[in-house]
Amino acid sequence: MNNLKKYQSVFMDIFDVPAEVLNDDFAFVNTENWDSITHMGLIADLETAFDVMFDTEEILNFGSYENGKRILKSKGVDFDV
Repeated sequence: MNNLKKYQSVFMDIFDVPAEVLNDDFAFVNTENWDSITHMGLIADLETAFDVMFDTEEILNFGSYENGKRILKSKGVDFDV
Protein backbone atom coordinates (compact mmCIF):
# COMPACT_ATOMS: atom_id res chain seq x y z
CA MET A 1 0.00 0.00 0.00
CA ASN A 2 1.48 3.34 -0.95
CA ASN A 3 1.68 6.17 1.56
CA LEU A 4 -1.27 8.14 0.19
CA LYS A 5 -3.57 5.08 0.33
CA LYS A 6 -2.36 4.33 3.87
CA TYR A 7 -3.00 7.95 4.91
CA GLN A 8 -6.48 7.95 3.37
CA SER A 9 -7.22 4.65 5.09
CA VAL A 10 -6.35 6.08 8.51
CA PHE A 11 -8.61 9.08 7.88
CA MET A 12 -11.47 6.87 6.72
CA ASP A 13 -11.13 4.67 9.81
CA ILE A 14 -11.05 7.60 12.22
CA PHE A 15 -13.79 9.72 10.67
CA ASP A 16 -15.83 6.96 9.03
CA VAL A 17 -16.10 8.93 5.80
CA PRO A 18 -16.21 7.82 2.16
CA ALA A 19 -12.97 8.03 0.18
CA GLU A 20 -14.22 10.84 -2.09
CA VAL A 21 -14.42 13.19 0.91
CA LEU A 22 -10.67 12.86 1.31
CA ASN A 23 -10.06 14.65 -1.99
CA ASP A 24 -10.97 17.90 -0.24
CA ASP A 25 -8.93 19.78 2.33
CA PHE A 26 -11.29 19.25 5.25
CA ALA A 27 -10.41 20.54 8.69
CA PHE A 28 -11.23 18.85 11.99
CA VAL A 29 -13.50 21.75 12.95
CA ASN A 30 -15.65 21.04 9.89
CA THR A 31 -16.11 17.38 10.81
CA GLU A 32 -19.11 16.48 12.95
CA ASN A 33 -17.15 13.75 14.72
CA TRP A 34 -14.31 16.04 15.81
CA ASP A 35 -13.24 16.16 19.42
CA SER A 36 -9.89 16.04 21.19
CA ILE A 37 -10.02 12.25 21.59
CA THR A 38 -10.67 11.80 17.86
CA HIS A 39 -7.79 14.19 17.10
CA MET A 40 -5.39 12.31 19.37
CA GLY A 41 -6.58 8.98 17.99
CA LEU A 42 -5.75 10.14 14.49
CA ILE A 43 -2.33 11.38 15.57
CA ALA A 44 -1.56 8.09 17.34
CA ASP A 45 -2.72 6.00 14.38
CA LEU A 46 -0.67 8.06 11.93
CA GLU A 47 2.43 7.81 14.13
CA THR A 48 1.99 4.03 14.19
CA ALA A 49 1.20 3.72 10.47
CA PHE A 50 4.22 5.75 9.35
CA ASP A 51 6.61 5.06 12.25
CA VAL A 52 7.04 8.75 13.09
CA MET A 53 6.64 10.92 16.18
CA PHE A 54 4.95 14.31 16.00
CA ASP A 55 6.07 17.14 18.24
CA THR A 56 3.62 19.35 20.13
CA GLU A 57 3.49 22.07 17.47
CA GLU A 58 2.78 19.53 14.73
CA ILE A 59 -0.01 17.94 16.78
CA LEU A 60 -1.65 21.32 17.39
CA ASN A 61 -1.32 22.30 13.73
CA PHE A 62 -2.61 18.99 12.38
CA GLY A 63 -5.91 20.58 11.43
CA SER A 64 -6.64 19.34 7.94
CA TYR A 65 -6.04 16.55 5.49
CA GLU A 66 -3.66 18.57 3.26
CA ASN A 67 -1.78 20.02 6.22
CA GLY A 68 -1.38 16.53 7.66
CA LYS A 69 0.20 15.34 4.42
CA ARG A 70 2.54 18.36 4.50
CA ILE A 71 3.63 17.58 8.07
CA LEU A 72 4.26 13.93 7.22
CA LYS A 73 6.23 14.93 4.10
CA SER A 74 8.47 17.03 6.36
CA LYS A 75 9.25 13.77 8.18
CA GLY A 76 10.24 12.02 4.96
CA VAL A 77 6.93 10.31 4.11
CA ASP A 78 6.65 10.54 0.33
CA PHE A 79 3.11 10.67 -1.08
CA ASP A 80 4.18 10.93 -4.73
CA VAL A 81 5.01 7.23 -5.04
